[in-house]
Amino acid sequence: MKRLILIVFLTYMILPNSHLVFGQSDELLNIKTLAAQGNPKAQFNLGLMYYLGKGVEKNDVTAVKWFRKAAEQGDVKAQVNMGLMYDNGQGVNKDSVEAYKWYKMAADQGNVLAQFNMGTKYQDGDGVPQDSSEATQWFRKAAEQGHPKAQNNLGLMYGTGKGVKKNSAESVKWFQKAAEQGVVSAQFALGLIYGYGDGVPRDYIQAYKWYDLAAAQGDMDAKGKLAEIENKMTPEQIAVAQKMSREFVPIKSKW
Repeated sequence: MKRLILIVFLTYMILPNSHLVFGQSDELLNIKTLAAQGNPKAQFNLGLMYYLGKGVEKNDVTAVKWFRKAAEQGDVKAQVNMGLMYDNGQGVNKDSVEAYKWYKMAADQGNVLAQFNMGTKYQDGDGVPQDSSEATQWFRKAAEQGHPKAQNNLGLMYGTGKGVKKNSAESVKWFQKAAEQGVVSAQFALGLIYGYGDGVPRDYIQAYKWYDLAAAQGDMDAKGKLAEIENKMTPEQIAVAQKMSREFVPIKSKW
């Protein structure tokens, strides 16, 4: 499983009648005081400060200590970060089962990143038995919240019939959502789909457009497909497809 990036939630508390500036000693004192008193948001923020080395010396072990305290009180962001720390072996021994435990807590609260990671866990059999059906369910939850990689993975599941009944129309639908957010593998997949007419009418212009967009992001397979499909198109069709590609503006993803 590829290395994950720790979620950074810059959601520092604003206390009543206070004007705190990040990194100043007064802020650190306030956060430490609240964290020691059991405030989960302060505990999360203190963990984040130790993880980033902001206002304190960077210390992953201490970061985990405070993330854990917040996570045990139900702080969803701390729960996700605990999962990531265990997945990466940062501040703790790498433990996929523990990572799964914390992701599950956060995912059950509706956290989209935890839901995506749950799908990946089941897809890879990492910390849990491999289960394509469970992977599909978690990818769907994240995809429905707009997570582009989950949308891509769900498109792949429908396209291959892995973990769900094969459905070309659903595959196109989810690849389209991911591709519009700039996911290169989804763009390449749409090129194939339109080039072969799989679940949609064959459309070389659309195929060219998606191959061109994927190629612009460095996908070498897409570059090869462009050369191949050009031989099946008129110069006018190529010009239309290139214009569509130039005018494409990806939807900005929150994730």
